[in-house]
Amino acid sequence: MEIYLPIAEVSVNWPLLVLLGGLVGFVSGLFGIGGGFLMAPVLVFMGIPPTVAVASQASHVVASSTSGVIRYGGLKQVDYRMGGLMAVGGALGALLGVELFRYLRLLGQADLSVAVSYLIFLGAIGSLMLNESLREILRRRRGLPVVRKERRRPLWLYGLPFRYRFPRSGLYISAIPPFGLGVFAGVLSAIMGVGGGFVLVPAMLYVLRMKANVVVGTSLFQIIITTAITTILQAGRNQTVDIVLATLLLVGGVVGAQLGARFSGRFRAEELRAALGLIVLLVGVQMGLGLFVRPSDLFLLAPGGGG
Repeated sequence: MEIYLPIAEVSVNWPLLVLLGGLVGFVSGLFGIGGGFLMAPVLVFMGIPPTVAVASQASHVVASSTSGVIRYGGLKQVDYRMGGLMAVGGALGALLGVELFRYLRLLGQADLSVAVSYLIFLGAIGSLMLNESLREILRRRRGLPVVRKERRRPLWLYGLPFRYRFPRSGLYISAIPPFGLGVFAGVLSAIMGVGGGFVLVPAMLYVLRMKANVVVGTSLFQIIITTAITTILQAGRNQTVDIVLATLLLVGGVVGAQLGARFSGRFRAEELRAALGLIVLLVGVQMGLGLFVRPSDLFLLAPGGGG
């Protein structure tokens, strides 16, 4: 059941990769994220070089996100105008990120940069999301009244030029903030192999103040375009995309994303945010530990490990 990955230069269990693609696809459809932040650490733990893992799993992000958008689009929960604007920024960010990634590879610092990026971004965002969500859950469980914070949009959103209407999101704001978020997501896509949903979803909710029901679908729509561009650029400029690995992950991702989108409506919003925050935090910690402990050392440290 082993298959050789030519670019990664390792042999892996191919059914396990398909299953992994399905599980991460399910998470993608459930939370409205690309799922790349979860995929890359697992691939690294399986022995695949971080640079190859980051570049190769991008096609899985595209496939699972596309599957999710089809589902949310049918429910009219995608703001294509907002997502398109973010995707334009994402394309620019991807160009910048791929060149930065290439420069880091030449310096021999690409693997370290990937691990540090995961630790910083996922650790911070996961902690904030988990803290806020747990507070809401505890108040509800104790029967305390829910504190409704006034959803006042920042004044600077209206003071900036190039204002446009985004009817589906219920916004009339400057195009600069969404474009800037897209650029940032594009850079993250190139450096970390992620769609940027774990950053975009909170930003769309708490900064842009978009309608909650269109955030997930819009995030996935932006991720499709940004990550597809990143995959093409990584394959052309850095030659780090393993097509065999990418195909195996893609097969499971399409099915998993559809299932995740179907299950998303069965949970409360705060419960979904808490689960996502916990996942993001744990993945960030795992990648941080990878800076000091190799996967083989983890086996040796386990009870009975190494004989």
